[in-house]
Amino acid sequence: MAKVLYSVTMSVDGFITGPDGDMQWMRPYLGPNPEVEELIPRIGSLLIGRRSHDGDDPHKGQAGEGEAFGGGWDGPMFVVTHRPPASPEPGVTYVDEFAKALAMAKDAAGDKYVNVIGANIAKQCIEAGELDEVLLCFAPVLLGDGTRLFDHPGGHTLALNRLSLTEHPLASNLWFAVDKDG
Repeated sequence: MAKVLYSVTMSVDGFITGPDGDMQWMRPYLGPNPEVEELIPRIGSLLIGRRSHDGDDPHKGQAGEGEAFGGGWDGPMFVVTHRPPASPEPGVTYVDEFAKALAMAKDAAGDKYVNVIGANIAKQCIEAGELDEVLLCFAPVLLGDGTRLFDHPGGHTLALNRLSLTEHPLASNLWFAVDKDG
């Protein structure tokens, strides 16, 4: 059965995008990351928020622009949106209901991961009790503003159990299992 994973590159101060959704800040940190490279073939589908799907691309102007993981992954993508495009993108399924999109992504993933892209979609997975794991790739930079990894006005505690800590020249990775009992 598919597991739901939120994997993301994050600044040390907790932002996954810079101001106005800027993702160009990531470029210096997109180098080799063996843990991410080992993860990619274990991803069966992507569950993506519309803003993330349509947003800035850290690979802009480079090979892999507009492709998942800079062209390193190919497979079924499910975009949660109430505004499907007039001309759908090939290989992308636009779904207007989160629960339906998640079920479709899990089915498509089989026994691999559903990789979540987008803070709002990750938040919905958390609120639905459907998030299984979190992989944070910490880039050694402070942004000061942007989209937070997780933002829940009034607070919401989610206990995590560390599975691994891996150091790489361009990032430090922390992999967690969501403590669904805690």
